[in-house]
Amino acid sequence: TPAGCRMWTMAWLGIASLCLGTAWAVPAKEERRKMEKPKADLALYENLDLDNYDLTLDSYGDILDLSNYEELYDYSDLVPKIEVGTLAPRPKDPTALPDLSTTAETPKLQPLTTTSPIRPPPVPAQALPSCLLCLCIGTSVYCDDSDLEHIPLLPPETTYLYARFNRIGAIRASDFTGLKKLKRIDLSSNFISWADVDAFRLLPSLQELILPENRLTALPELPRSIVRLDARLNRIPSTGLRPEAFRDLKQLQFLHLSDNQLDYIPVPLPQSLRSLHLQNNNIQTMHEDTFCDSQDHSQIRRALEDIRLDGNPINLSLFPNAYFCLPRLPTGHFF
Repeated sequence: TPAGCRMWTMAWLGIASLCLGTAWAVPAKEERRKMEKPKADLALYENLDLDNYDLTLDSYGDILDLSNYEELYDYSDLVPKIEVGTLAPRPKDPTALPDLSTTAETPKLQPLTTTSPIRPPPVPAQALPSCLLCLCIGTSVYCDDSDLEHIPLLPPETTYLYARFNRIGAIRASDFTGLKKLKRIDLSSNFISWADVDAFRLLPSLQELILPENRLTALPELPRSIVRLDARLNRIPSTGLRPEAFRDLKQLQFLHLSDNQLDYIPVPLPQSLRSLHLQNNNIQTMHEDTFCDSQDHSQIRRALEDIRLDGNPINLSLFPNAYFCLPRLPTGHFF
């Protein structure tokens, strides 16, 4: 009927209108959402104070939270599966298997020890050349801190010997036999308690003899070539010096005998002397001719500029006539 046709047509038009309305509403809603999102983001960032925020290693953890970062990824599918089995595959050839019917002899284990390995007995130091025990560089021999108890055999061309911080207890005349080029001997910090009288006297080139921090109670005879003698910190009394021990040493410039047991200044002193250190002894008096010739008031002893007598029980002001020839007064007690 015409009425039924009109109703059917109206129904289709309604359905079409609804579909068209829905189709137009979706893009409009999406467009509206896109327009509102920047406004929301802008409102979010307006609440953040980024002007005074510095990204440093200290503040890095406040910005990024990585504590649960591993939960974002699942690595289980990347880990290869490991099958737990025997340490080695079973050999295919039965003959390659060990015969367990026979028992091999169990090796004996050595007991553990905390001590060092057994070493052969040491060869006496005096029986070895110094260049096997020490360090030889050119004509110098360095034996410092080498646990020596004796002076080792030295090469004939040795010029300088350094054997400090050892356990050398004595010096024999044979220790330096034939060493005509030896200029310096340094035996500081040993246990030397005595030396042969001729231990150094026959060394024609010896200029420096360094013997501090030992246990000497007497000085051996010195060669005339000596320039410097250092025997500080020993146990030498005045009786341990030969009478007029330094008179003929015309090249002696430095005489250091501090921290010993001397009772008086060893006179006469050579004119070549420049430095005399006698501090911390037991010197109580001196003669007017100790440094100067009391009969020659025109004498001027310009070389002797360094005299140390401090630490002795002597009043230097009691001997004013003993210093008139010196360029400067001794160091010590003047009252």
